[in-house]
Amino acid sequence: MIVTLNAFNVVAARCAAEYLEMYETVEKGNLIYKIDVFLNSSIFRSWKDSIIVLQTTKSLLPWSEELKVVSHCLDSIASKASIDTSRVEWSYTYNRKKLPSENGTSPQWNDVRKPQMVPKDWWVEDLCELHIDLYKRVIATIKTKGRVSGDVIGEALNAYALRRLPGFSKGMIQNNDFIKYRSLVETIVWLLPTEKRTVPCSFLLRLLRAAILLDCGEMERNELMRRIGQQLPEATVTDLLIRAPIGEATIYDVDIVHNLVEEFVAHNSQTDPLENEFQESSRSPKFGPDASKVLVARLIDGYLAEIARDPNLSLSTFVNLAENTASFPRPSHDGLYRAIDMYLKEHPGISKSERKRICRLMDCRKLSAEACMHAVQNERLPLRVVVQVLFFEQVRATASTGNSTPDLPGSIRALLPGGSRGSSRSTTTNTEGDWDSVPTAEDIKALKGELATLRLGSSGSDRNGNDAAKSDVEKVAAGRTKGLAMSKMFSKLWSGKERHGEITSSDTSEIPGSVNAEETKSTPSRSRRHSLS
Repeated sequence: MIVTLNAFNVVAARCAAEYLEMYETVEKGNLIYKIDVFLNSSIFRSWKDSIIVLQTTKSLLPWSEELKVVSHCLDSIASKASIDTSRVEWSYTYNRKKLPSENGTSPQWNDVRKPQMVPKDWWVEDLCELHIDLYKRVIATIKTKGRVSGDVIGEALNAYALRRLPGFSKGMIQNNDFIKYRSLVETIVWLLPTEKRTVPCSFLLRLLRAAILLDCGEMERNELMRRIGQQLPEATVTDLLIRAPIGEATIYDVDIVHNLVEEFVAHNSQTDPLENEFQESSRSPKFGPDASKVLVARLIDGYLAEIARDPNLSLSTFVNLAENTASFPRPSHDGLYRAIDMYLKEHPGISKSERKRICRLMDCRKLSAEACMHAVQNERLPLRVVVQVLFFEQVRATASTGNSTPDLPGSIRALLPGGSRGSSRSTTTNTEGDWDSVPTAEDIKALKGELATLRLGSSGSDRNGNDAAKSDVEKVAAGRTKGLAMSKMFSKLWSGKERHGEITSSDTSEIPGSVNAEETKSTPSRSRRHSLS
């Protein structure tokens, strides 16, 4: 009887020979010797045969372990994965998109086809066939050799999760075998490379989402939270939309995002300032040393705009998350304005004190011309906010002509942050009715008229981009006017009121272009006005 040895049966033959004690001492050239020669001269020199043999060892434990077949396979696979790509001469599976420089079609070669380069992660897909226990040992052995970069290890773990976790790419687990998949996720977290920023933040967030769904251990979740906090500027709004646990009233788990922001703040405060400045400047040169904070502020503003659509989202949850990034630098306030407007639209029944609290988040001076045009028409905003938008647009236009801003009448100064045109924060508070007042067309015209008297010598000067933006705002306001005495309005609304409180600034570079014409229509609950007669 002739038995042909191959990668699928050689381990079983070796274990049987050991059991039968077919050693060299019994007979020269016995079976054990022949199998060992076959393994060393053929199997362990082949990339794919080494993987096949390693897979077969699982059903033959502990024999395969004691005979060191497993350790030889691990060393063979790890050595080949760690080899310089120029020396890779065997076949491998690679179905992902290569870079132009890797497939020989780079334009720099002037249509002369270059020999195809082997990508650094050429071995990733073949190892996805291994069971998680064997995969863990292979990756650990590769990391021990120290010749494979952390980003390639991260790519390997990502590919394995996509192959082995059904629904992982969509942020869900589609199988009920929670124990199996929980072990898999915890193992992947344990295998994550220690080097910073070697694993994409989107992959870490998908892992966190899976860890929450599978109820993984607290240690694994905390590790993911720590890593994500360090890389939070790389995240997207979609990445952060993690569903709340079953039974919760809200749609999304906002507490997770709140904790991630706190992790980011803690990491940012512990990082060496010079190292942090170098990393941030290289990542986003236009934002300078505060690039990471600017990006996180933009991210959270976008996230707030998404969760604001949830009718069960409490105002405290919304405000607390916004205040978490209130101190971060922002080049624009449009993103926060859009989030606030979305919340007011989806929660028309909030109380006057809640309306006052949410409006304190926004600084009208940092709204773009487009956002100002929308805010002037927005009947969901309190009257004070509309006044501030009109005034600061006027100040912007005045400054563009080279003139100084004149002294303000007390009626307008009372409406501005801190009662002063120079302060960046508000120290004003009105009665609850004032904050909840919706500006009518008459109010807008009266305000516009008094603000127009502050213009100094700009009628004959050339108008630049800021003048054009001011003109647009005034046109919007004029379209809603029918006339009202300014003195009456101010004496009715703000006479003798003591002012205190605070408006904090928050913004993004987004433009609230998603707000359509339907949003500017008056709602029945907001159309009533206090009598001014």
